[in-house]
Amino acid sequence: MPTEGEPGKTGLYDLHLRYGAKMVPFGGYSMPVQYSDLGVGESHTWTREKCSIFDVGHMVQYHVEGPGAEAFLESITPAGIKDMRPGQNSLSALLHPVTGGIVDDCIITRLEEGPKHLFYLVTNAGCREKDYKFLSEAIEKWDNTMNPVVHLRHLQYDGESYGLIALQGPMAVEILKSALSENCKVNVENWYFGMAKHITLNISTGESLPIVASRGGYTGEDGFEMSIHPSQVVEVTETLLNRAGKDKLRLAGLGARDSLRLEAGMCLYGHDLDDTTTPVEAALGWIIPKSRRTQEGSGFNGAETVIPQLTPASKGGVGVERRRVGLVVEGAPAREGAEVIDEAGQVIGKVTSGCPSPTMKKNIAMAYVKNGMHKAGTELQVMVRRRKRKAVVTKMPFIPSKYWKGGATPG
Repeated sequence: MPTEGEPGKTGLYDLHLRYGAKMVPFGGYSMPVQYSDLGVGESHTWTREKCSIFDVGHMVQYHVEGPGAEAFLESITPAGIKDMRPGQNSLSALLHPVTGGIVDDCIITRLEEGPKHLFYLVTNAGCREKDYKFLSEAIEKWDNTMNPVVHLRHLQYDGESYGLIALQGPMAVEILKSALSENCKVNVENWYFGMAKHITLNISTGESLPIVASRGGYTGEDGFEMSIHPSQVVEVTETLLNRAGKDKLRLAGLGARDSLRLEAGMCLYGHDLDDTTTPVEAALGWIIPKSRRTQEGSGFNGAETVIPQLTPASKGGVGVERRRVGLVVEGAPAREGAEVIDEAGQVIGKVTSGCPSPTMKKNIAMAYVKNGMHKAGTELQVMVRRRKRKAVVTKMPFIPSKYWKGGATPG
């Protein structure tokens, strides 16, 4: 298992080096932070205006299946699994029992209904060992009851993990359509955000093996995340790069990915989320559908803590004492750990992520602040380099998301 001491390599490691990547350890893997052709800021802007490929093969991909899979996933996450149709996916979170603290955030996709009851689960690389322990122990506990059977397995072939790449940006649709094989009859126009499909591409050796492609991503742009057989991840990536050409498509690294996800209001586990934070504190109450908010429908880990938090104390509920917010900061950028201060000089929170926004040309940040100070427009201060800097609470995402949900023809 890869570690920070001995970082693993994704299937695209050699390709990264050929394209001039600067590699750094991240999530137990050696990953590209940027490439020689574009600076981090340039790569960020390129993604917003054209299209980029991100290697996200360090993420952990699982299959969860069996007659008990649906109920099992509903026991460890607040997702509305029963209401998911094949091809639907959702952001969710693995939750600790009782406290409702976030073990990790994840994406859950229903691939098949019965008899396999197959789900595709993607979790964060940095939580690899913790998540596997959590999931294994939860399944062991599940199996020790009269519950129907459920199986968990890493998505691998012959010991090699499946590749995972993200095609992100306004040209993503055009580029993907140009690479689809003749036998792939997918209609991109009605392939909406939050949907997954099996596709095949034309690659140099013929038609690719089936790829599970999900419409969405971590940048706020339209795009697709593609899970690829390990024997073809390099060929698929190079096919997309060569077919699109360098005027439309480039490789992008962790540097651009971080500023893009922050503009999009996306959390990074270990920074904006952790084991002590509940979905409601993290402004992720929306991942709990109505069907899971009732006494009959809850039944997930930590529901006894999380459900009462959904109703503010002013309306008879428990509410929360702190909330995740966006900030626009004047002067120097606020970084993780910077203290947030109110008008009276009292510390009311801390910054969890921050950077200059290449799109907005302003400094943006995420922070947790005292409840009541979380409303958009609230003026606060942040300590940056021992100086107080004005900060204004701002709605997230900081820039409008471009997810394809219907309307004008994409691309």
